[in-house]
Amino acid sequence: MNTGIFESAAILKFQMAEPAEMHDLMREASACLLERLGPLVLERNVALDLTGVERMDAAGISTLLALYCRSREAGNRFSLVNVPVRVVEILRVVGLDRLLLSHNPVQSSQYGSELRRSAA
Repeated sequence: MNTGIFESAAILKFQMAEPAEMHDLMREASACLLERLGPLVLERNVALDLTGVERMDAAGISTLLALYCRSREAGNRFSLVNVPVRVVEILRVVGLDRLLLSHNPVQSSQYGSELRRSAA
């Protein structure tokens, strides 16, 4: 996982050690992500860069929600940036898109037009 600092928030890019696993946020990757980011979301705002993530299962969704809840309890923010359309669709289905997706135009998804919703 690569780390960079951007305006008082850690921007972290999701990457696994094995190339075959780099595109999945499944059970094993989720456990690693929670272990590594759990303490960090307690200390600062975190934006997780999901560039290249193609698949996510219930464990991945649960991990993202757990990180969001931990960060909120600590008074911090947790969001996702550069989220592929397929993952955005999954988050919409489970109702987490409004909680987890960054609405910062500089950091938002490369599929920004796909994320826009009408106010009506």
